[in-house]
Order: sequence, then C-alpha cells, then structure tokens
Amino acid sequence: MKQYSAKRSIQILAHILEQYGIDKIIISPGSRNAPLSIHFSEIDAFQCYSIVDERSAGFVGLGIAKSIKNPVAITCTSGSAAANYYPSVVEAFYQNIPLLILTADRPSDFVDLFDGQTIRQKNIFQQHSYGDFELLEDEKDGAEDYNFETIKKAVELCIEKSGPVHINIPLTEPLYNLVDELPVLPIVEKTIQKKAYELPTNLVADWHTSKRILILAGTLAPNPELQAQLSQLVKNHTVVILTEMNSNLQHEKFFAHIDRYITDFTEEDFRTYAPDLLITIGQNVVSKRVKQFLRKAKPLQHWHIDEYWQPDTYYALTQKIETKAEIFFSKLLKSINLEPRPFFNLWDVLKDKKDAKHEEFLNKAPFSDFYLFKLLATQIPENYKIHFSNSSAIRYAQLFDYQKHDIYCNRGTSGIDGCTSTAMGFAMMEDEPTILITGDLSFFYDINGLWNQYIPPYTRIVIFNNAEGNIFKIIPGPSGTNALDEFIATKHNRNAELLAKNFGFDYTKVEDEITLDRVLPNFFKPNPKPKILEVMTSECNNADILKQYFAELK
Repeated sequence: MKQYSAKRSIQILAHILEQYGIDKIIISPGSRNAPLSIHFSEIDAFQCYSIVDERSAGFVGLGIAKSIKNPVAITCTSGSAAANYYPSVVEAFYQNIPLLILTADRPSDFVDLFDGQTIRQKNIFQQHSYGDFELLEDEKDGAEDYNFETIKKAVELCIEKSGPVHINIPLTEPLYNLVDELPVLPIVEKTIQKKAYELPTNLVADWHTSKRILILAGTLAPNPELQAQLSQLVKNHTVVILTEMNSNLQHEKFFAHIDRYITDFTEEDFRTYAPDLLITIGQNVVSKRVKQFLRKAKPLQHWHIDEYWQPDTYYALTQKIETKAEIFFSKLLKSINLEPRPFFNLWDVLKDKKDAKHEEFLNKAPFSDFYLFKLLATQIPENYKIHFSNSSAIRYAQLFDYQKHDIYCNRGTSGIDGCTSTAMGFAMMEDEPTILITGDLSFFYDINGLWNQYIPPYTRIVIFNNAEGNIFKIIPGPSGTNALDEFIATKHNRNAELLAKNFGFDYTKVEDEITLDRVLPNFFKPNPKPKILEVMTSECNNADILKQYFAELK
C-alpha cells in the first residue's frame, strides 16, 4: 500500500508539479525534507533520484534539465544543505537552465534561535534566481489557498524565465504522518504567456546598408532550425559567422576556430577585420581574444539576440532583441537580400592561411595535452555527446574539430566545481553515450559527481592529468609569481585509480603516446561498467607546447 505525506503543502506541491509535467526530482537525504522524499517517491508520475551531496545534486539536476529541456526539481533538508545548492543555482541562472529549488525549513519563527540546522533560508538565492517564494505552514490561516497560488506562480516563473526559482518550505513537526489516500485537488489553470516578436523595419534598412556584417555565436544548445538559417546566410558569402565548439553550429563556411584566426591581430588588423554591424547570439563566449578584438573594433552597431540577457559585452550595444535567435532570423530572412560581400572573402583568406599552419603543427605535435585533444577529435565515435570541463579543457577544444558532436560546457559562471556532476546528470537521461573530457583539478574537485548510482555503463570520462592547474601557466600573469606552484597552479601527485575503483568505474592509465594510441579504440567499446581513461601528462611541457602552437600560427 502506498503511503503519502499528510502535509497539505506537499500534496499541493506534488499535484501542481505533475500538472506542469515536472517529473524529475533530485532528492538529497535529511529529516526536514522527509515529507517531500516520502511523497514524491510514492507517486508513479515522478522519477526520483537520490544524490547525497547537495552541491553535486544541484549540478546533476542542471545536467538532467540540459538533456530533457524541461524544469527539474531538487530538494534538500534545512540549514547548510540549502546553501550547498548555491553554485549550481548561479550556474543555472547564467545559463537559463530551469531548476526548481525546494528547500525544506524549520518553522519560520525558529530562525536565529540557534535551533539545529536553522539558517536564514528565505530569499537565500535572491541575487541569482528569478523568483523566491516561501510557503505557509499548514497550520496557518489561509495556508491552502496561499500555497496553491504561490507554487503555481513559482512553477510558471521557472518555465517562463527558463531559470532557477526557489520555494522555501517551512515544515512543523511531526514530519512523518502519512495517509494512504490523496485528496482531489483542482486542475491548475495555466497562465503562461508566449511573447510575440515583430521585426522592426529599421533593422532591415540597417542590414542592407552594412557592408561588413559579423555574427558571433556564443554558447548555444543544438538547434537545427538556427543551423539551417545561418547556413542560408553564408551560402552566398553574405556574412562572416564566428562560432565556438559549444555554439553547436556546423558549416564549412562558418569560422569555427576563432583563436586560431585572430591570435596575432595587430592594431591595424583590428581595423581591417572589424565589422560595422556585429550580431551576437547565444550566451557566454569562451574566447578572450575575440572579446578583446571586438572591444577594440568598435562596431557602429551591435545587435544582441537573446530571450533573457542583453549584456553590453563589447561596449557597443545598440539593439536589444528579446527573442529566440531562430525566431529573429526566420523573420529577417524573409526581408533581406542575400548578396555577397567582400568582407567574407577577407576572412576566408585569413582562414586558409591559419588552417595550413595549424595542420603543419599537428603533424609534429609531441605527446601532451595538446596531442590528446588532437587525437580525441578524430577518435570519439560520432554518436557520443561531449561535455568539456572548464579551464584548459574547453580552451583546447576550441582548437580542434569536434563539430560532429553535440557539445556542452558550464559557461554560465565558467567554474570547475560542477562539471562532472553536470555531465553525469546529463548522461542519466541519454540513450546515446556521453563522454566527459576534464582536467585533473576539475575532476578531483567534483569527486562526488561519481557518487551516483544512475550513471549508465556507456558513460566515458577522459582525464588529462598534468598534475596541476596548467591553465595558470598558459595565461599571462601567474607565471611571474613565487606562489604559482603551491597556491595558484596547486601542483599535486594524485591520480584517479582508487577513486574509479571505489565508484565502480573501469580504469585505464596511460603515460605515453604509443599506449594512448593503442588503448583509445578499446576505451569506446561496450562494457558492463562506465570507464575512466586517465592520461598522465605531468612530464610534458604542456604550456610551452601550446604557446609554441600559437607562435607558429603567426
């Protein structure tokens, strides 16, 4: 016999989530949230997952939401458990990933009385959420109607803004009272509004008078409709389109390796290759070089297209276009001429020159982090979806051709802290395999990302272990300090072998080019367990090799 929570607020919460199709619930252990855990796990409409570490659980929820493109609920007990969600909430906020955060709490009048596991949870995520709500305890007057409307408003906000929304849920004891039947609750009247977009006529005129149009794509989910629209724009060399690996846009006439092309730009080059109309789509851009280029280029016009964010990243923003990119371009394409512009040929000549130098370096690249990324770009089977960790991993990825894959990376805040957990959450939902490519610090930082009983056996993780945060030897600045090795790059001698065994992964370690070439094909073969491949590169001059690569592009 099923047993449900007797808490009316929890019954209402579950009813409304079911009405809106929010059926994935990430539960972290605790007593104060026991009514939620008991209730959700007893209702067939919900799929519940137990993730112990709340910091990891938040990112697992984020990864699931990325995969299913639907809100995911995460729930925890009171106190520091709620605070541990914060890194994933911030990431979801800047990526517009819909997380519904359900934090159980002590009764509201217990706050600051030094009662156990009681902190100021109300509005705890206010700086980085789209809405913060608190329910009334069942015993309060008018609680049922108030909670019904509050939960409905919170859920619709989470959907409309496609971002994190917080519901704090004070619960009085007893927590474990159960019922074996649920009351009949009213059907929810949904009031989510869809925004219409009309293309201003002045934008069409500005397009036709612009001779140098550049479209820069930042982080985007795979989008076949947008892909087709942008392909139409480059067919006749009408525009220049710069993309990154995590733009998930592929076409032979797109410029997919920005840093390869603009690495040695002079002040004269900034003027030569500058657009007069810059159009940006997607969210965070990885390349620091392209930000520097466009800030110096000072385009006459900058249109940014996004439903949620209109940042003036390049200090030239003239038009905030608050809609989806595919909606904007569907209207624009009906109104413009797709005439060729010499600006494309200018960039194309540059591309051919830099691509030739890139190939020359590839042929002589020694065993290193660089070599690993070169090899993975040709060896990962096409059906794999790739997650890159932050720091060095996503930067190396920009230099090679991973365009046959869907690419993901947490570029909302660009932190290393939840890369593994996000990838594992994503993998849990996918029928096709997921591979995470990660540096050692990112992997070790998020060890609890593997404390997850739902990871499919076809999941793969590649760790490039250079025994430090090697990024700090690549970027300018840190190498000139005495604190580099111990406090900035944090040199270490750890490997993942025992961690892999502990979490039930098959494990292979390689330390040279010959072994890597030999084991990599077997790494992708089916196996009863997920696999970790750790490539030890601490003896390689990784930073020097990468610097030499850019030097030879000039």
